[in-house]
Amino acid sequence: MRAGAILGQAEDLVQACRGAGQPLTGRFRLGVIPTIAPFMLPAALPALRTRFPKLRLFLREDLTHRLIHDLKAGVLDAAVIALPYDMAGLDWAHVDDDELMAALPSDHPLGASRRITPQTFEREELILLEDGHCLRDHALAACGLGGQRFNRDEGFAATSLATLVQMVGSGLGVSFLPAMAVASGLADNAQVTVRPLDAADMSREVVVAWRAGSTRATEGRLLAEVFAKSRAAPCIAPAEAL
Repeated sequence: MRAGAILGQAEDLVQACRGAGQPLTGRFRLGVIPTIAPFMLPAALPALRTRFPKLRLFLREDLTHRLIHDLKAGVLDAAVIALPYDMAGLDWAHVDDDELMAALPSDHPLGASRRITPQTFEREELILLEDGHCLRDHALAACGLGGQRFNRDEGFAATSLATLVQMVGSGLGVSFLPAMAVASGLADNAQVTVRPLDAADMSREVVVAWRAGSTRATEGRLLAEVFAKSRAAPCIAPAEAL
């Protein structure tokens, strides 16, 4: 890891010299977690191309722990991830707060409620993403549900949000979806009802992260700024309309 960090710092210096006075020019290696990439990038990438036409952006979609490993090893320049997460050795810039929402089969009795108390899910078959997805941990922590109930040998688990939606729509259980995925229409063609959660702090923080002390920090902040602006328009209906 130490050798990787040294190599990463050397690469930072090379890129900084090449792009002196011209941030986000040339190659930039960006990681994005799979519960964010398909919902944020379609709006953000055209904005990046317009503002930084000389940027050569290389994207990698992967789980948070692997992206952070590659950040610290110098394989990536920055990564779009979601907090809370252990950010030792990293700096970051805020992009957005992404609300978690309840996802139910369309004929589920709870669908008649305008808002759903997370603790209600303790009596339901809860479907989560498989181990390694930070959204799984965010959902459990935000709702105060014990992770011991959901080890990898029990119940159902999905490898992607698209699969998760189909499992909920098939009546296998209930789950949580990030608001950005709902706004993208992920659940529109499934037999799924989405409702806001009646609890405080039901969101994850989307950030752009980079190695602490990296010369790419300015570029990381610029990326976060572009991503935040692409998210600025209202993306979901207010709770009263759901």
